[in-house]
Amino acid sequence: MSNLFLLMWAVIPPLLFLWFYYRRISAPPFPLQLLCFFVVGAISGFVALGIEWGIEIAANSVMNWAKIQRYFVGFALRQLVVISPVEEGCKFAAVIIPICYFQRSYRLRTSTVFLFTIAAALGFTAEENWVYWFHGTAPILERIISTPVHCMFVAPWGYALGKYIFSSRRLNKARSSIFTAWLNSVLFHALVNILSRSWVYPPPISFLGYCLFPFLLWLFWRLEQFWRKSQGKRPITLISGNTSKQRFWQRSLILLMLILGGNAIFGVFILVRKVSPLPLIIIFDTEILLFIFREIFINFCLGFMTWLIYLYLRKLARRRYFFQ
Repeated sequence: MSNLFLLMWAVIPPLLFLWFYYRRISAPPFPLQLLCFFVVGAISGFVALGIEWGIEIAANSVMNWAKIQRYFVGFALRQLVVISPVEEGCKFAAVIIPICYFQRSYRLRTSTVFLFTIAAALGFTAEENWVYWFHGTAPILERIISTPVHCMFVAPWGYALGKYIFSSRRLNKARSSIFTAWLNSVLFHALVNILSRSWVYPPPISFLGYCLFPFLLWLFWRLEQFWRKSQGKRPITLISGNTSKQRFWQRSLILLMLILGGNAIFGVFILVRKVSPLPLIIIFDTEILLFIFREIFINFCLGFMTWLIYLYLRKLARRRYFFQ
């Protein structure tokens, strides 16, 4: 596969996702500004890669770092101490540096800063996609499915940074909230990496992998909530019970919804990994087609049940809001 073709596959899905959010903002910035953050975010990805490589070399000179990472605790420690802080720190710098320039001419809204953060995270994703595909370490469809993941990580500090920049009174408390939100992103970034790698370890650690897609679904929900808050919209309410018993029932339904929806996405992900290496002629074989349709139907049913639970919770919330 040529380098130009790889670059197109790496860049186009993140740009399409950026366009998805750009179309939904009430006061969109100039597209050239977004492209600037996208490019700086991609550059920050190479910087993060270089820093991680340098830390790996330094750690191997002091201890047998490569052997330590073979164990689950060592791998988790690497994600918490090295990978997540470096990558989130580089993405944060990729947002702050251009903002310092644009602030001279514009008063940036919270939603604009949040969109800039998404653009930088997607640029980071494009760089990561290209690196994975250039070295042949990840399938194309697998990376396309994971396009919004870095946006989910940066959502807390992107929103906190937007509120701080737009505010006319920049208090120390607001500044410390940015750092707290950044630490939240680092923790969840590391947790996603740990869960995604848990499959390679023996049980019971491998069972942690089943938590990955429900957790990713919740992170996407959180991203959407921050997106609404950045534009001054009311957050979508799912827990609206008056009594503790009602709230417990609704929280249980949300947990069930995340499990069903997450496993529906996980089923599609597994199906793609099984089918993508097959030649086109074999895919159209009767048995293979029946297998594909059966898996799609099962995952569609799980997703549909998730959607029904969501509609039920939204109906309860609207009814309570109407009678208030």
